[in-house]
Amino acid sequence: MASIRKRGDKWLAEVRIGKFYKAKSFYSKLDAQSWAIEQERARGRETNQPVIKTLSQAYDRYAKEISPTHKGARWEEIRLEKLKRDDLANIVLTDLTTQDLQDWIDRQEISGSSIRREFNLISATLTAARKKWKWLTHEPQRDVSLPKANPSRDRLLVGDELSRILLALDYSGEVITKRHQIAAACLLAVETAMRQGEIWGLEWDRVFIKEQYVSLPDTKNGTKRNVPLSKRAIELLKSIPTKTGRVFTVNQASAGVTFRRACDLAEVKNFNFHDFRHEGITRLAKKLSVLELARMVGHKDLRSLQTYYNATATELASKLD
Repeated sequence: MASIRKRGDKWLAEVRIGKFYKAKSFYSKLDAQSWAIEQERARGRETNQPVIKTLSQAYDRYAKEISPTHKGARWEEIRLEKLKRDDLANIVLTDLTTQDLQDWIDRQEISGSSIRREFNLISATLTAARKKWKWLTHEPQRDVSLPKANPSRDRLLVGDELSRILLALDYSGEVITKRHQIAAACLLAVETAMRQGEIWGLEWDRVFIKEQYVSLPDTKNGTKRNVPLSKRAIELLKSIPTKTGRVFTVNQASAGVTFRRACDLAEVKNFNFHDFRHEGITRLAKKLSVLELARMVGHKDLRSLQTYYNATATELASKLD
């Protein structure tokens, strides 16, 4: 981008666009500014695009215009801010190469699955920059070599881990404090196998105690879903004193921090809130048919249930006789 500064009795105009650099001195600041603007425009005409946009600027526009239309908007906005802190974000889009993206991948110290998720966001940003905003014409992301995704998690509760987590949250059956709400949310996740976002977004006007179900109008796969409630799930909901607005009033991000600290206090390792869904589906699989289970938990592809259903060979053998 252009820089105009006084040097002696003249004004120095410098234009830096990626590896492109050009400078010229003028007696008038206005002439220096005009020349710099023309250089940037000329550089843009050569490639038929505005070349002064960096990847960081593309991230900003994506976060402002596109992320809000996605269900995972909050995740995207957090990741885009993280991506902006990497040197890759400072590269002008016209100069961005496949090797730049490959170098970004190679220096990451996160799991293969996390790299793939973040790269998908980078790729989506570049696609928007090319198709929607006309900020570049090439596709540097096309030939990048990505690491393999990590195997699906199969973490289930072991022994008294659930009791220890509840104890760390000071839960004994009553819901009075915010920590008690988090504990109740954990138990509801086990009973219903609802996703974390579905639980924290649940509102009382969609809870039907008498009919024994809750209604989820907007789920991850874009369809409405009614989730049946067990007697235990109904008891949990009845134990929550507030009956208007959101069922769980604790901020989701704050609840996540509290939950992780509770796991540390309970000495429960390598366990996250989403694992409660895994635990719930595994338990429900022993009670419901495959089609009933798929309908309850919201899976359109029955094969995806294999990620969550982890009955052991011994448990399966017990059903054969």
